[in-house]
Amino acid sequence: MVEVFKTNIEETFQSKIVAAILEAHFPGYKVNFDLDDCDRILRIEAAEINQSSIKTVLNERGYICEVLPD
Repeated sequence: MVEVFKTNIEETFQSKIVAAILEAHFPGYKVNFDLDDCDRILRIEAAEINQSSIKTVLNERGYICEVLPD
């Protein structure tokens, strides 16, 4: 399963920190960013993805995170 989120993460160093945080909270998630996209894409691959928890983890750290429709 793949889920795609819109974020406000703009810098590579931020994306690396957030990826490490998400991977620590959700072992087994494969996390990557496309900061060149206008939506600053966060892409997560996993067998099951908890959208609400991902949004909460990012929001608690001051980031915007919205699920992009298919």
